[in-house]
Amino acid sequence: MEDIDGVLALRDYIKHVDHSSLPRILQVCSGVYFQGSVYEISGSEVCLSTGDLVKITSLKLLAVSCEDIINNTSFELPINHSGLFTLVREELPYSTIEEIVGLLPVGVDAIGSFSFFSKNDLIIENLTVPAGTEMNLLTVELNKDGERFVRCQLMGQQEVAAEVHIPFSCHGEFYECQNDRGYSLYEIMYSARLRTRRFSKTNPDTCGSPLFFSPVYEIQGIMHMRKNIVTFPSTLEVDVTDVTEQCKHITFVTPLSLAEVAVQPNEAFPTMAEILEGPMANPFLCCSWLKELQKNKHLVLHNCNKTRMVLACAPKGRKTQQYFLLSQSYGGQVRRRAREFSSVYEVYMAFSLSPGLRVSVTRHFEGIEEEGVPALSAGEQLEVLRLQTANASETELGAPGSVESLICKRIEDEDEDDDEGCESSENEICLPLFTPANFVEILLDKKKYGLTELVKNVSFPLDVKVVSHDKTLEKDPLGGLILRLEGVLEETTVLASLPETPDKCFELPVPWLQLSLSFISDPLPWPDSKSPEVQLQTVTEVTEHFYHEYKLTEKTVAPPPPRPPKRKTVTLQSQKVCAKPKEATLHIKSSPTVKPDHSPLGQTKRRPPPPTPNETEDVPPPLVPRKSISESIAIPNMYVKSPRQKPRNTERKTSGSDHDYEPVEDLLTTLDHIMFY
Repeated sequence: MEDIDGVLALRDYIKHVDHSSLPRILQVCSGVYFQGSVYEISGSEVCLSTGDLVKITSLKLLAVSCEDIINNTSFELPINHSGLFTLVREELPYSTIEEIVGLLPVGVDAIGSFSFFSKNDLIIENLTVPAGTEMNLLTVELNKDGERFVRCQLMGQQEVAAEVHIPFSCHGEFYECQNDRGYSLYEIMYSARLRTRRFSKTNPDTCGSPLFFSPVYEIQGIMHMRKNIVTFPSTLEVDVTDVTEQCKHITFVTPLSLAEVAVQPNEAFPTMAEILEGPMANPFLCCSWLKELQKNKHLVLHNCNKTRMVLACAPKGRKTQQYFLLSQSYGGQVRRRAREFSSVYEVYMAFSLSPGLRVSVTRHFEGIEEEGVPALSAGEQLEVLRLQTANASETELGAPGSVESLICKRIEDEDEDDDEGCESSENEICLPLFTPANFVEILLDKKKYGLTELVKNVSFPLDVKVVSHDKTLEKDPLGGLILRLEGVLEETTVLASLPETPDKCFELPVPWLQLSLSFISDPLPWPDSKSPEVQLQTVTEVTEHFYHEYKLTEKTVAPPPPRPPKRKTVTLQSQKVCAKPKEATLHIKSSPTVKPDHSPLGQTKRRPPPPTPNETEDVPPPLVPRKSISESIAIPNMYVKSPRQKPRNTERKTSGSDHDYEPVEDLLTTLDHIMFY
């Protein structure tokens, strides 16, 4: 295909482009831009600015744009539209057969689809074709002399067909005949001849102006210095020009992220790369080589690996707490440090990760006898044996509950152990997990470990002290530090170095670093087949944000510590409070001569709360012995004040009757009060 010269609208260019000539390179000349020339198309964001280069790789037909020529309106139809359309006959005449063929390229789809007639009689060799005879153009052929001619089919009055060969040089006044055949949108769009014609609807009941069809494509291409493949519709209002021939030498750079670099085959390494976009503000890393990752700088990419790394943090006592990612190849040596625990639950969590744990009590702890917690003395040594679940003792106010406890053995001197070997079971104590005692781990191991050995044999978290630094590093930032090793990460890393120092490598952690690269063809900074011996930067300093992100994504989530049971002292106090009214009643009964209190009961005492359901359920009220008159007079009800009872003097005048009886109403009232209580 020859280049389409001049500046065209994108939709006009795509309409005439030959699909077999792809890929084509276009340059954006001008257009209508919205929001900084950013187009959001079906979730994909495309930016077209003046001067941009776009390499079109493929076209996908999405729909058909229908333009009403008379009304100057347009609408879209899907490509699978079921309606049919007929060709609108051209009014202008053709002067030669060559002009007809040149303007209307024919092929297999043109058989019987184009017919014409001559205004005058047409004489071809010994054959005369009368004026107005319909001729269907079939194919273009060559005769023995190499001359081109068209093979046409003549339609007679009796619809009897005959063929005639008309040379290209035949002159006359030819007109197109009206063709009643219906075409679908699919046929129109995939025919180079039909795409340039006007059509009308085949339904005779609907009248409308002629329609002009234009394809709406989804354009797939590569933009220079942009991300991979972009897609946008051909209806964008931009002007373009074809610069395929002028820009053949331009290499369209494909940016790659670190994740895309990591999936490249092993044969692609080592290679040179250029940084297209550096990490502007990385919230995870704060190492020394991070400042070298700037735009337009070159890197040597050696390989990609799955690397096991250990996350370590320095103690909080320093001015600024530091966090590190340690490669397993770290050459320094460490020694384990004793861990401190502030509860039995923390001891249990450490024991579950490393059985055989021994601890020493660091602070005296007074036992809680009501909850079955034994006392512990400072300096006492314990060996953790197992976890045991037992039922707590039943109380009056609740059912028995299960309590998880840690069974420990008191560690005595070796001599005492020999004498009392048969009584080892007596040294076992039961510590509920909620016990807030203080312990420190007993370590008999003074061995120096490498990081690889610790990862294999010891569970994390772990407190260590760096006793010898990594000699392969110019300056080991961990020398002499006390560290807590939090856990092991398995990360995808890209091993890279600077061209000035290709042997001093560092690992780029793929999930924690945003970087845009492109492979370049620059030579490697060492002679052929003489790759240098790599010196790896095994310590990478990270930020506190990295540490918290790691904690959030940590797979193992520790269960919450157990809640301590309710203390029994609360129950005992409530029982004492409930016992006071009974004691007061007995005291008053034992002293009948005590004068009653004349003060209003409602101002000095309140009604006691109703008994709990457990105390009154299915229990009959106690039988109250019949009182004498003197006792009823001397002892009023101290807890219930009857609204029917009026204040009156407790001193009664003795009547002259021989029988000293209490009135029946007073007796019934007193009995009611006793029963209510």
